[in-house]
Formats: sequence, structure tokens, C-alpha cells
Amino acid sequence: MSHSSTILEKVHAYLAERRQAGCTMHVVGSQLKSFVRFAQTRAHRGPLTCALLLAWAQASRRPRERTAAARLTQIRPFAQFCHRLDPRDEIPPAEFFGPGHRHRTPHIYSAAELRALLAAAAQWPPRGCLRADSYSTLFGLLAATGLRLSEALALERHDVDFERGLIHVREGKFHKTRYVPLHASTIRALHRYADRCEHAISFPAAQKFFLTDQGLPLALRSVQFAFERIREQLGWIPRGGHAAPRIHDLRFTFICRRLERWYAQDVDVDRVILSLCTYVGHVNVTSTYWYLTATPELMRLAARRLRRAAGRSSL
Repeated sequence: MSHSSTILEKVHAYLAERRQAGCTMHVVGSQLKSFVRFAQTRAHRGPLTCALLLAWAQASRRPRERTAAARLTQIRPFAQFCHRLDPRDEIPPAEFFGPGHRHRTPHIYSAAELRALLAAAAQWPPRGCLRADSYSTLFGLLAATGLRLSEALALERHDVDFERGLIHVREGKFHKTRYVPLHASTIRALHRYADRCEHAISFPAAQKFFLTDQGLPLALRSVQFAFERIREQLGWIPRGGHAAPRIHDLRFTFICRRLERWYAQDVDVDRVILSLCTYVGHVNVTSTYWYLTATPELMRLAARRLRRAAGRSSL
């Protein structure tokens, strides 16, 4: 890359390198395109400057320090990439606006809330439509396995092995694939849904597992819309750090409940945590351990075990 390379050319080179390493770069790619437009409106020429990068970080629709910190976290690796190739390109200070990643407590669903979610999804209008079965089965699968929503929507019919009770996740985060064992009740629910699809759609237009009444893949936006409508209908009050319960909180709930059961059963979590990490598709165990701080119940159980261990060591 030459000294005269434009910011757009640098963005293309950076995205190509990261995607070659297995990163999808959907969100960051969108943010970098926003940065290119911002630089163009300012008629910027020459090397990257901290002033330009910091100005873009503060130029969001809702200019808050937290937002600026998050945007700076997203663009700083790009600045480091550019500086590596051209030392004249500047790198903004880390955490100039404070921490870029702030873990907010998720909404951990109760068993009653999960039952209400599936019941409401099954009643999606018009009554008896395939989409209602699609929503209820999808939300049930997310709650029962902790799959990411994107992973579930990417499933194809041949990815669900009813005989062995497995799901093959081909499009996990960072393009990682894995097999997810299923509980017998989950297998039965998926089998019922597959039979329903077979009878409702003679010639589906797609090989995806979750379909609309027209045989098309269930779209992310339609799932999010349905969830938001159901959430409003049920009148849920958020118990976490977000404005409202989210679909992604189903994943948090699955992991937290599993950890709670292990602690309650006096299982050595350090010895089994890797299996849970692999099951949910985390890149490293650290990501899974973060869920230990997600609920007061988990903290209470962990503290109780720590007290017992301390008591034994003092004997």
C-alpha cells in the first residue's frame, strides 16, 4: 500500500486481511464505510490523524461518551493496521473516551417467561400458519441449546440429524463449525416441526430448516419483529442492564442455568467448563466464565462454595 493510498483503499485492504483470517467483519465493515464517508465530507487528504478518528467517534446520531468509546474501539485496530504499513498514520489513544466494552447484565428468563414466550409465538396470526410454528420452535431451540440466533437461522434440513440427536452448526462465529447434542424433548419438537413443514410446503424454495408459509427462509428482521411484539404483549419488565429483554438473552439464560445446576450439584466447574465452552461455540473459556457474573444466584452459589473451601483449608 503506497503513501498516496486513499482511506477507502486502506479500508478495503484491512477488511480483506481480516476476512482472510476468518472474521466476517459485517459490523466493523459498516462502521469503516461510515468513517470513509465522514472523511470525504471533510475533504480529508493525507495520512490518518488522531483528530479525524476521534471526531468520527463522536459524530454518531446519539453523541454519548459510551458510544464514542465503542466506536473508537471498533476503528482503532484499523488505525493500527494503517500505521503498520505507513508510520505517518496515527493511532488514537486506547480508552480515550473510557472503556469501549461495558458488560451489561443480561435478562435471565424465568421458566414461566419461557413458557409464555413459546405459547405466545405459537399463536402468531393468522391462526394455524406455519410461521407461528417456526417462531415457537425457533425460540424453543434457542432456549434449549443456547445457539446464537444467526446459527439457528442458518441451519439447513440436513444439518439436523434426528437419528443421532445432533445439530451441525456450519456457520458459527469466526466460521467455526461444531456439533450440538440435543435433549430428547428438543429432538421431538424439531421432528414435529419438520413434519409440519413437509405437509405445509410441497416444494420449498430453500433448504433452510426454518421456513415461512411461502417456503422461504425465515428472515432475521421478521424474527426480531415478532419477538418485540410478543415482548410487548407479555409486558416483560427488564431485570438486566438493557432497556428490554432480548433474543440473545435466551443464550445467556441457557449458560447461566447450566452453571447454576452444576454449582448446586457440587460439580467441579473448572473441570467441565471447557465442555460448555465448546457446546455454545465460544472461542475461549474466558468468554464462558464471564457468565459467572451474570446473575445474583450464580454469585451466591459460587460464594457458598468458596466459603466451604476456605473452611476445609483452615482445618
